[in-house]
Amino acid sequence: MVTKKLRLTSKRDIILILGVQDSNLRNLEHKTGADIFVRHDSHSEAVELTIRGSTSKVDKTILLIQKTLDKYHKEIFPKKISTDKPIQDGVIYHRQNGINVKPRGLTQTKYASSLFDYDMTVSIGPAGTGKTFLAVAAALRCLELNIVERIILTRPIVEAGEKLGFLPGDIYEKVHPYLKPLYDAFQNLLGPDRFRSLRQDGIIEIIPLAYMRGRTLENAYILLDEAQNTLPEQMKMFLTRMGLNSKMAITGDITQIDLVNKKDSGLVELVKIFKNTKEIKIISFTHLDVVRHHLVKKIIQIYEKWEAKKTK
Repeated sequence: MVTKKLRLTSKRDIILILGVQDSNLRNLEHKTGADIFVRHDSHSEAVELTIRGSTSKVDKTILLIQKTLDKYHKEIFPKKISTDKPIQDGVIYHRQNGINVKPRGLTQTKYASSLFDYDMTVSIGPAGTGKTFLAVAAALRCLELNIVERIILTRPIVEAGEKLGFLPGDIYEKVHPYLKPLYDAFQNLLGPDRFRSLRQDGIIEIIPLAYMRGRTLENAYILLDEAQNTLPEQMKMFLTRMGLNSKMAITGDITQIDLVNKKDSGLVELVKIFKNTKEIKIISFTHLDVVRHHLVKKIIQIYEKWEAKKTK
């Protein structure tokens, strides 16, 4: 009789191996003859499997689990890129339709590099500068290269007062209208069917910021969008969710703060507190970096001048 332990840290792997109400584990026990016990780690969301039986039964069980995981991982991104470099020939992400995602301009190039080189990247700037889109592309590239095992999308839901319990539907239906820009970016890069599949498998998780308290997020690329609408205490809570082998991308526009008191923005405070922290990269965009319609640059510039006059 021998005992071996196996730790699963990825949510997608846990769902795949355990199944609904541990049904897959029970089938595995029946197939191999080994006994499998499950222990959930409430802090890290990981699962530890204890496998007991004869040496041959335990080894067979571990081998079947590993084969199942290997097969599934290959199916996630069947067209893997041969290189392990995150950015090759200026390309951040290779779409399945053959159209590649590349940064435009110097600021976007610096931003794209920081999304891979730093564990935490903060981008601030007006709409249309590619902050969210490039962060999504980088997250998918990291998933593709197995740098992370899942992607977590979040944002403060100021419009609903964070009280989603009063809204109809499940969590996806509740947050869908508020996270639509993120969905658009993923669907643009993956296509709606593939995005839906990764979301259903738990590889892409969508969660309001208010629901993240108490979690530790390991092996994940975590994207906080519309960060200008976080309160300081929310921002601190979010930053401290970061677990082992994870990356964070934080995006926002401090000219579009929807809080009652604009001085309470957690993003504004973050920049002040961490501006000299070498491990955190802060990228600032201006109207010159806008990549939408040429009028958008002019609109933003005119607004900046108008608002500057109002404050005098």
